[in-house]
Amino acid sequence: MYKYEIILYWSREDDAFVAEVPELPGCMAHGATQQEALSNTEDAIGLWIDAAKEFNDPIPDPKGQRLMLA
Repeated sequence: MYKYEIILYWSREDDAFVAEVPELPGCMAHGATQQEALSNTEDAIGLWIDAAKEFNDPIPDPKGQRLMLA
């Protein structure tokens, strides 16, 4: 399990729940349910980290705190 902040919301445009990982630029996933979107996000985070390692890009440590306040 990864410890990055995940922002989960309903997207009318996509007709799905969308989960974004703000600390990992471009890392997001979607699903028909909140649980599916979150589960898919775990996979997306893993793939993001694998790609960063492959290209020797920096991998940010999870901040462990809320990044944004609406």
